[in-house]
Amino acid sequence: MKTILLHYHLFKNAGTSLDASLKENFSEKNGEWVTKEFPGQPALNRAQLKQWIIDNPQAICFSTHTAIFPVPKIDTVKIFPIIFMRHPIDRIASAYAFERKQGGDGFGSVLARSTNLSGYIETRLSLANDRQCRNFHMQRFASMFGAKLGDEFVRAKKAIAELPFVGCVERYSESLERLERLLGSEGVCIELNPVERNVSRNIKKSLDDRLNDIRKEIGDEVYSKLELANSEDKKLYDCLLGVE
Repeated sequence: MKTILLHYHLFKNAGTSLDASLKENFSEKNGEWVTKEFPGQPALNRAQLKQWIIDNPQAICFSTHTAIFPVPKIDTVKIFPIIFMRHPIDRIASAYAFERKQGGDGFGSVLARSTNLSGYIETRLSLANDRQCRNFHMQRFASMFGAKLGDEFVRAKKAIAELPFVGCVERYSESLERLERLLGSEGVCIELNPVERNVSRNIKKSLDDRLNDIRKEIGDEVYSKLELANSEDKKLYDCLLGVE
């Protein structure tokens, strides 16, 4: 059975850097590394994702920002999912910095260019169905299981526990080393060198320093709102790090 890699490329979770490392091992020109995006409707999304893998037998590594869990099941293919998680508040500040400079006329980009980080956060938190600044990771991981299993947090925590690999952006090099070992045990022997691509903020600072900078920039009141809106994401992040 052929083993392929499926990179669930979450926005501002070091996915572009990871894809650069993967493309050092799998040729994009030869169709070994491929990428595609999918519609938001879950059933259609999952069906098209599965068909994409079937239609590209030459590919070994698939990368997409928009695929929805669970991981597809295909009789002739063993799919190894790859996904990273990041501290939720640091991710939001990175998303703002990226959208502010990227150009384009999408909602997030226009909003980021028209306001500061505080305004960006408050506007997105005011929109009930907008998850960019509200437990972003929890929603994505929770899609692994149906609602009958429990609420979003319960399902997301179970997904993190059961997925074969969930990397941590703040421990990127260590996560790549672990991923190499896991893939090697699956017969996929590659070398993943840490590279930096599409970095929106100063990652040379410690996480604590970056979070303190965000608090100073947006003020204690908005920061507290942001912490509350991402409390479940922070719990998931702590679970990933093994923090009780």
